[in-house]
Amino acid sequence: MAYIKLPELEEMDPEIQELAKEILKKTGKLGEIFQLLAIRKDIYFMTDNCVKTLLLKETELPYSTKERIALLISKENNCPMCVDVHKNIAKMLGMSEEQIEETLKGVDHINTTEEEKELLRFCIRASRKDNYKMTKEDIDRILSLGYTVTQLVEAITITAYFNYINTLSNVFGLGK
Repeated sequence: MAYIKLPELEEMDPEIQELAKEILKKTGKLGEIFQLLAIRKDIYFMTDNCVKTLLLKETELPYSTKERIALLISKENNCPMCVDVHKNIAKMLGMSEEQIEETLKGVDHINTTEEEKELLRFCIRASRKDNYKMTKEDIDRILSLGYTVTQLVEAITITAYFNYINTLSNVFGLGK
């Protein structure tokens, strides 16, 4: 139960209501994060655009890498609601139950390339409060593994998105 009153369907902006009705048709319920974001139309659509751009659209990083970042950062931020949501999204996007469980055990347990493991460790480090200590050498190390600058920017943008959404979820007690 959230720490604040979340808007019901009829209290939402009409444009958001239409999207909510589609979700209700498909799933039968609205998630608390949807309801929280629906408090402000501008914040809702900004966040929705991030999800569509970074996570749902085909981009330079494979879906599995993007969902591994989602799961690892949400776990790192102790956000069980986001972990649960992204377990389901990861399945929808083609990850197996085994791949999801490996990811939740930590980077060293993931059956992937050493290069991807290094990128994931980099993202976890970038998600922390002391990320200001990262250096050009840290960036160069990831680039030397074959990642491009645009792939690295994408990975860190996804990392930052999860710091944002996990913060909202944790601060407002979503999923508790």
